[in-house]
Amino acid sequence: MPNITLPDGKQIKFDKPVSGFDICDKISKSLTKNALIMSVDGKQKDLSFNIETDSKVKIFTAKDKEGLETIRHDTAHIMAMAVQELYPGTQVTIGPVIENGFFYDFARKDPFTDDDLKKIEKRMSEIIDKDVKTRREVWDRDKAIGHFKKIGEKYKAEIIESIPKNEELSIYHHGDTWHDLCRGPHLVSSGKIGKAFKLTKVSGAYWRGDSDNEMLQRIYGTAWSSQKELDDYLKRIEEAEKRDHRKLGKEMDLFHFREESPGSVFWHERGWSLFQKLVDYMRYRQKKAGYKEINTPEILDRSLWEKSGHWEKFGEHMYTSTTPDEKIFAIKPMNCPGCVQVFNQGLKSYRDLPLKMSEFGKVHRYEPSGALHGLMRVRAFTQDDAHIFCTEDQITSESLTVTNLILNIYKDLGFNNVILKYSDRPDVRVGEDQVWDKSEAALLEAVKATKLEYSINKGEGAFYGPKIEFVLRDAIGRDWQCGTLQVDLNLPERLGATYVDKDGSKKIPVMLHRALFGSLERFIGILIENYAGKLPFWISPLQVVVIPISDDFDEYAKKVSEKLNDSDINSIVDLKNHNLNYKIREHSLSKIPVLLICGKKEVDSNSVTIRKLDNNKQETMKLEKFLEQYTALSKVPSN
Repeated sequence: MPNITLPDGKQIKFDKPVSGFDICDKISKSLTKNALIMSVDGKQKDLSFNIETDSKVKIFTAKDKEGLETIRHDTAHIMAMAVQELYPGTQVTIGPVIENGFFYDFARKDPFTDDDLKKIEKRMSEIIDKDVKTRREVWDRDKAIGHFKKIGEKYKAEIIESIPKNEELSIYHHGDTWHDLCRGPHLVSSGKIGKAFKLTKVSGAYWRGDSDNEMLQRIYGTAWSSQKELDDYLKRIEEAEKRDHRKLGKEMDLFHFREESPGSVFWHERGWSLFQKLVDYMRYRQKKAGYKEINTPEILDRSLWEKSGHWEKFGEHMYTSTTPDEKIFAIKPMNCPGCVQVFNQGLKSYRDLPLKMSEFGKVHRYEPSGALHGLMRVRAFTQDDAHIFCTEDQITSESLTVTNLILNIYKDLGFNNVILKYSDRPDVRVGEDQVWDKSEAALLEAVKATKLEYSINKGEGAFYGPKIEFVLRDAIGRDWQCGTLQVDLNLPERLGATYVDKDGSKKIPVMLHRALFGSLERFIGILIENYAGKLPFWISPLQVVVIPISDDFDEYAKKVSEKLNDSDINSIVDLKNHNLNYKIREHSLSKIPVLLICGKKEVDSNSVTIRKLDNNKQETMKLEKFLEQYTALSKVPSN
């Protein structure tokens, strides 16, 4: 009879097969009340699952990630149930849990409206109030296909046909009539979901993500374990909408996109100024850190991509062209193979290592049109790549140095809350285990030395080496994965990189791949949203607008702007024929940090009246004092 081992090591002996409910009853009444699902030997199961052999069991409640995900999963099912009750003939397709919520794709002729979402939410609440029971059944494959075809669910039948024949097919019933194909696990009844949910939006989605397939309707929703958590999330979403970089990018006159080149940015003057300020700042920091900047071609012969392994792994996402002499070239999706070619020029000695090469390389990767999202998901972007060639003995010190540089740069840009994710060796990999041991130990030591919060993603490293991901938490609590540091034990060997060691023998260097911003385009989007467009003065593309009160003071305003620009403070004069209040509103909407008002008083005293963004108080200051203070503020941080 089963001997159940709990996470704390405690064991409970039963004299017959037991369910999760039985185990909860043995532990405490409160756990029985709050339990949602369990894991048995690491596999998630319904609480009703019968355990017949000795097993390790963990019970999950709404406080656990696994419990919250199950609440969201059940909410998705209840949403689909409500939709089919309200709109007969609608087919349900796929409905997974996603970050902060869930969605379900529906096949329906008429489009869902906002009013429909309200009706669906109301019906969902009614189903939850009824506390309908959940039941799991295992079905024969042919029976399942025939059943769903018979009731007009062709998409569901197609899903079943694509499932491997040796895989068990489970059907979950919610109440007496509604059911769906699902792996589970699920809650014991709908009442366990609670009322902390909301349907958020409707969008289009191709069946199975293929633009050649039918367009379906996707309803998104969110669900939480308490009303407070739901309210907090909805406030964050509202704030995120205000900070949407696409909206702010238009208001600030930074960039736009066009259908003629989807996923590629058309930078305006101010946006390009911001882009170049980031490049200049990174170039300055990298030069101080001993990096040598290089540049490699954007188009390379297919043969190099085959040698590097990118053709096999990324070929379908690469843009290619065949020339009249029938050679195939590809626009680079990554910078690393080109960097190795620069390393390979000339003989390298162990004395040259570590050799740090940086590159602001433009890369192109095909993304489905439905996945494109402003600056955050594009097809053409610039990486602040660097590759460090070093010996195995230098991995630890270089990893620490890179990690500290990345964290220091994030601090300069206002990101003090950084989380690290460390990923070790996957099952399928290249390289000797002893080198992996050394690489993993070096990276983990670097992570621990930061004393920051970190998590370990077991087995999630690249096939060529372990990695660290740097996750930024922004002003409203969202996480953004930006920087990476990866140890590569593979590419240098594939592309013939060697150095001469102390004993005169040729050895293959270790290659550290390092990016801080990741993609400059995406990082700019994150910066805009983090600061809600109100960028720090030193990095603002247009820092000051000088506004004369009337035409009589145009010449003085021009003189002020000229002195500002001579002091490397980027400014313009607004000579448009609008009143002062209109100009203030216009430039405030454009998120200009400082407006300088010039009238008779300012001309007579050689001063300026300062109006800062989001501050209605004005201050009059001598022009020379303003230049002194703001020249210092406009300088790049010099940590």
